[in-house]
Amino acid sequence: MYFRFILLVFFLPVLGHVKSNEPFEIPRSTTIPITDAIQDRDYELFIKLSKSYESSNKKYPVIYLTDAMYTFQIVSGATRYPMTVNTMEEAIIVGISWDKETPAALSRQRDYTPTVKANWEDPTGGAEDYIKFIRDVIFKEVETRFRADSSRRTYVGNSFGGLLGAYILFKDGGMFKNYILGSPSLWYDDRVIFDLEESYSQENDNLRANVFVSIGSLEMPKYQGSGWKHDMVKDTKKFYDTLKKREYLDLKLKLFVIDDATHETDFPTTAIHGLYWLYKI
Repeated sequence: MYFRFILLVFFLPVLGHVKSNEPFEIPRSTTIPITDAIQDRDYELFIKLSKSYESSNKKYPVIYLTDAMYTFQIVSGATRYPMTVNTMEEAIIVGISWDKETPAALSRQRDYTPTVKANWEDPTGGAEDYIKFIRDVIFKEVETRFRADSSRRTYVGNSFGGLLGAYILFKDGGMFKNYILGSPSLWYDDRVIFDLEESYSQENDNLRANVFVSIGSLEMPKYQGSGWKHDMVKDTKKFYDTLKKREYLDLKLKLFVIDDATHETDFPTTAIHGLYWLYKI
């Protein structure tokens, strides 16, 4: 009983107080509608400010999340305690929603894939337009409204979101300083991302980024089921080994294999370990 009491007292400042019969809201968070006028698509930004934001005049690094309806609450919860007790640097968290007029699976398939897959019925290959939307519209919105440090942006993506992050890394790497690529779908379009990296390496000997790559140890057909075609563990390790062997200047790289994790369960671990690697004080 005494031990449980001590734990409760210890965590109360972190958990805060929730009134009964009221919907739960993530503290210091807000939602901002935002439009890609060129593509005529509407999205939302989920914004969470740091605890010290209102009492400080400094600029904060920004963590940008794809698949926000899933990732925003996970990252908000996972970072709250370490940021509160100052073992992780405080940051602004920005989640980018899916296209509001398109089913989630189709929105992410279109926006997060770098090339058009001819034999797929639904739209693909919209990554270039989506990246432009992030760069020209979302960054401007966030950095105009909030004290956001444009030199310290972090990208977080999982699955197709991880693929998109790898694409940005080689196409416009300066958009972000840091990349967390969780279970990246490197198999897409005959592993076209490896061709892109090969082309990049022929013209560049530096890659100015901190890149955290993760994969669940069970993300392969043997464990994921009969409908699973891709050995994502093999692909991810190949991706890491390829970047390592290039010996790119200014690249800081880490691979994290999550024991006993599947494609469905790896992201929460990816997020907190990747962000702690980047922001640990």
